[in-house]
Amino acid sequence: MRKDDLYITVPSFFRCPISLDVMKSPVSLCTGVTYDRSSIQRWLDSGNNTCPATMQVLQTKDLVPNHTLQRLIRIWSDSVRTQASAAESNRVNSVSRDQVRELIKQFVSDFRVHTELEANSDRLSKLLAFSEESPENLRFVASIAAESDFLAILTSFLVHNPKNLKVVEKIVPLWKMLLERSSSASKISKANDVYPTIINSLKNGSSKLKIEMTKALEFITSTDSEAKSSLSENSELYSVLVSFSTINSDWNPALMESSISCLISLAMLRRNRVKLVKAGAVKTIGKALSTAELGTGLTDKVLRLLELISTCKEGRIELCNDGDCVQAIVKKVLKVSSEATEHAVTILWSLCCLFRDHKAQESVAKSNGMAKILLLLQSNCSPAVRQMAADLLKVFRVNLKAASCLSTSYDTKTTHIMPF
Repeated sequence: MRKDDLYITVPSFFRCPISLDVMKSPVSLCTGVTYDRSSIQRWLDSGNNTCPATMQVLQTKDLVPNHTLQRLIRIWSDSVRTQASAAESNRVNSVSRDQVRELIKQFVSDFRVHTELEANSDRLSKLLAFSEESPENLRFVASIAAESDFLAILTSFLVHNPKNLKVVEKIVPLWKMLLERSSSASKISKANDVYPTIINSLKNGSSKLKIEMTKALEFITSTDSEAKSSLSENSELYSVLVSFSTINSDWNPALMESSISCLISLAMLRRNRVKLVKAGAVKTIGKALSTAELGTGLTDKVLRLLELISTCKEGRIELCNDGDCVQAIVKKVLKVSSEATEHAVTILWSLCCLFRDHKAQESVAKSNGMAKILLLLQSNCSPAVRQMAADLLKVFRVNLKAASCLSTSYDTKTTHIMPF
């Protein structure tokens, strides 16, 4: 079937064997073959007493409604209608490149007259739809935007409407896309000017807005050192981003992943790692690592962030005091990815070998860490990981030997003082 530009493939078992059309009221004969009621009824009314598909003589002409098949056809039909509606909407909203030029020109012109977004809401929707259609379209919009103040105007709307989430919801998707295509993220304005909007969006926006905003924030902090430095001074930002890793009924893995990416970008500045610790990153993210089913990509990022945190004194103290977190790291040493293995082993090596923390060593031992390290040494790991694993094994062998000697000494002394 073809409806305008939408091609539809009809499952064969949805078609009536007689009319070959999608069945409206499927019924089954005693032979087990299903037909559309109107088609088979005409066949039977014509004096036939056989099944059209098998040509078997019918023992009974009773028609049994096939409710299961009818329900499946209804679900499929609803899906087709939804696709057709979306295709029609895209066709109506589709604009040409000349129209894109005009839309941006009108947007910039209207902004200079009045700063209300309502007059430009429809234009913004059309530009976003056009940009999302293909990478080529996005590049074209970005090139036109670069010739005008369009990106700066979008930023201005965000700066002047920090609490108007309806306005922010409309702007941020296109704003983020254009930021990523901009030759310099610093063009957006001073980072602190848009900070109130960022925080309010992260606190009170929808999940979709939060994800879009954290992705935009990650891009800004990873490409603009001045913006990163400026945003780093806002301690509230760390607490909000860390909260997205809290495992509760509102937990969203996609949001956690985008926020972790943003925190990694911020943590590239060494001084920010202490702020992360103060925001409760170790406890919150460690609990997520030990209790939630995280995908491979998210696990890699979580371990990368914990590795960065482990490089500061405050981070190491928090990690060593959180036995569950250390045990969760041990569990990720194998069977996740080579990247996860490297991050996990680096953290354990730092805590147990470089800084010789006894609490961390105990947590590793409790989680069967030595067995995992032995397996790792037998695997095809990188030379750096192999060396760290060998160092860890030496530490635990020394500790086991010391414990064994202490136990033997204690038994010997006890034997001497006992009268029997």
